Amino acid sequence: MAIYESEHTKFMREWMEKHPQEVVEQKEGRALWWDKPQDLETQRRNRDSKVPVKAYYYDINNH
Repeated sequence: MAIYESEHTKFMREWMEKHPQEVVEQKEGRALWWDKPQDLETQRRNRDSKVPVKAYYYDINNH
């Protein structure tokens, strides 16, 4: 039984095989935007400082 593989997946697999240097750039980009060190104290302060949002922001009778 054959396993389906999309055209995009095939393209990306072949492209990454032809351009191995992109793996390093991909990891650097991920580290820049996503992989951030986690600080529990900062997370707690952010969670505690949230202000509840009103149901409908533009309702003049709900202030």
